[in-house]
Amino acid sequence: MSDTHERPRDDAPVTASKTIDPERALSAEAVTIARPASELYQFWRNPLNLARIMENVVEIVPLGEDRSCWTVKGPAGKELSWESVITAEEPGRSITWQSAEGADVANSGKIEFIEAGERGTMVRAIIAYDPPGGSVGQMVAKLFQREPRIQTRRDLRRFKQLMETGEIATGARTQKQREERLEAQP
Repeated sequence: MSDTHERPRDDAPVTASKTIDPERALSAEAVTIARPASELYQFWRNPLNLARIMENVVEIVPLGEDRSCWTVKGPAGKELSWESVITAEEPGRSITWQSAEGADVANSGKIEFIEAGERGTMVRAIIAYDPPGGSVGQMVAKLFQREPRIQTRRDLRRFKQLMETGEIATGARTQKQREERLEAQP
């Protein structure tokens, strides 16, 4: 290293990192779901299920048992992609992941399923990411409602709705409703 103030990059997932990088954004959100931890873990372990509950996800393509390619909506209509790699796992309890080298948005995190007795299971998501464009990029993402902290909170609520009721409530019109409305107009 040429600069004595420069630190080596800690490539460990956020949940195991020994250092906290001030340029890295961190999100920690939780929700309690009235379902057993094992059932919630099984749903989450299949990446194709996650596209059902995550509004920002355009596509998730499985690349193997522990790898998948994610494409998400970014600010101003831009799509961002990365390969996600499961780096640690405790069946029924947690999944830890990290983006592979060359990701549009470097990220890592952990989802935990913690038994909460009669209440069900507390699901906690901890995500760290390097916002494209630094703090300015993070502000733009917030403006367009594409910032991971906002999305994590929303996605966990959607996960809770789907697991407890079998559907996700939405105020958005479906394509069919839009077409019917246009047909009814003179």
